[in-house]
Amino acid sequence: MAGLLQKLRLQPTDVKAAAMWGVAAGTGALYLIQPWDWLRKTFLEKPEPEQK
Repeated sequence: MAGLLQKLRLQPTDVKAAAMWGVAAGTGALYLIQPWDWLRKTFLEKPEPEQK
């Protein structure tokens, strides 16, 4: 039983691999969806000032 618990212990390489897979999955999702217009409007363009 002790050997089984040692095998299930979380290792730093496991965390690094999970983070890299998460980045890859997020990048792939953005590539498939391609919300470029929304990203540009949200983050890059400045809103026009309101005129009274």
